[in-house]
Amino acid sequence: MSIKVRIPTPLQKMTQNKTEVELSGSNIRELIDDLERNFPGIKERICDEKGKIRRFINIYVNEEDIRFLKQDQTSLKDGDEISIIPAIAGGS
Repeated sequence: MSIKVRIPTPLQKMTQNKTEVELSGSNIRELIDDLERNFPGIKERICDEKGKIRRFINIYVNEEDIRFLKQDQTSLKDGDEISIIPAIAGGS
């Protein structure tokens, strides 16, 4: 199974500056574990100490927010496209 994952700029240092990587997993949790296997240390940037996705990290499967699906249990299939997007705050 091949799933394309778009890596946000703040995490690209951990993926050898790759903007996209190909991973596998039957759901988001497995995909994050595969991301960690390939790029050690990246999971702690995405998940908290209990393994839950951090509240300021948004993950989309084919442009659908996993918070409105089954969160980290959202099923994946070959050809899906995942976007990891850190929340941005600020302004005046």
